Amino acid sequence: MAQFSLSPPSFPTSPLPLRRRILFAPPPRTAASSATDAVSTSTSSSASNYAPKVIVTRERGKNSKLIAALAKHEINCLELPLIEHTQGPDLDRLPSVLGDNAFDWVVITSPEAGSVFLEAWRASGMPHVKIGVVGTGTASIFEESLQSSNRSLDIAFVPSRATGKVLATELPKIGNKCTVLYPASAKASNEIEDGLSKRGFEVTRMNTYTTVPVQHVDHMVLKLAFDAPVLTVASPSAIRAWKNLLSDLEWNNSVACIGETTAAMARSLGFTNVFYPTQPGLEGWVESILEALGSYDELR
Repeated sequence: MAQFSLSPPSFPTSPLPLRRRILFAPPPRTAASSATDAVSTSTSSSASNYAPKVIVTRERGKNSKLIAALAKHEINCLELPLIEHTQGPDLDRLPSVLGDNAFDWVVITSPEAGSVFLEAWRASGMPHVKIGVVGTGTASIFEESLQSSNRSLDIAFVPSRATGKVLATELPKIGNKCTVLYPASAKASNEIEDGLSKRGFEVTRMNTYTTVPVQHVDHMVLKLAFDAPVLTVASPSAIRAWKNLLSDLEWNNSVACIGETTAAMARSLGFTNVFYPTQPGLEGWVESILEALGSYDELR
């Protein structure tokens, strides 16, 4: 089993103070107008009547919580998935690695990494594992399993700030030889491994999933997305996919990122109107979206 070094991200919990609350009319059709419903703009009458203010870009079916939270502020959303997750090269080995080895820590740095890990953990017979998560959004993936796991899952660490660097700096070290399993995206940086290895951790990284841009984007939906005031993104891969879709098109609207790591990628790609919560989580993300909408409203 290959040994690597790692350094995961972190997520605080309390929401940001709301600097500016903006109510938009007309309201969305209903809170139940799901992401799939919102995106079916081939019947463009609803799209023209309710031009979307916010574009949500996670995979279809993973945007409902954000859409519902924004609906409470009467903000109409459009779903435009930018990336999709596919199996990574190490996924098939993960159950046996979990079953055959005892790690001091398992480090999980995204909801997708958490979901993939849980499937492998169940397949391996649900051994006891102590988990460090990057933040509360990632921790929420484990809520249901925690209730039925007979304490086999122990969410034991969340860093003070939701970045890989802070997680790698703050993860408690157990004894002289502390082992870490890091199931991650194949596209994740080496920040976590490098940070932990410098502190003397033995890190096993497994690339259990990866992300690819969606293969087809409806042109009508894309045009609506270009015109919307705010684009939301939940990963560096998503903002890279958006940049590729823009090509040479000039686009200066706002990007509301789920956290600092994604915001840093957005800025590195040349986006200037970038918003993100200093204390991540759904509430903080919503506050950043409201702030981005306020900034757009002021510019107009």
